[in-house]
Amino acid sequence: MSLLPDLQMPPAKPKITPEERRRRTADRLTMIRLKMAIGRELDEQGITKPAEIGAALGMPAAEATKLLTRRQWREGDVALLEVAAAHLGVLGEDQ
Repeated sequence: MSLLPDLQMPPAKPKITPEERRRRTADRLTMIRLKMAIGRELDEQGITKPAEIGAALGMPAAEATKLLTRRQWREGDVALLEVAAAHLGVLGEDQ
């Protein structure tokens, strides 16, 4: 007995390869380091308001806040954090 088209199981979510898993883990660690370095520098400069943070990082306030507080890994976040860290001048110290 076959299921009706509406009741069929959706296709399984493709598993990521071990290489991709290692790359994402490395990206997560890099993101943590960059976020800490950026946060430390912002604190030292007394920058706390979202608009000030956005201006210091060279991006819109909402985007900067999301980037620094996001917990989920997303493609391209490491590059954005590296640009923000370079804009603050902290990239050379920690990387």
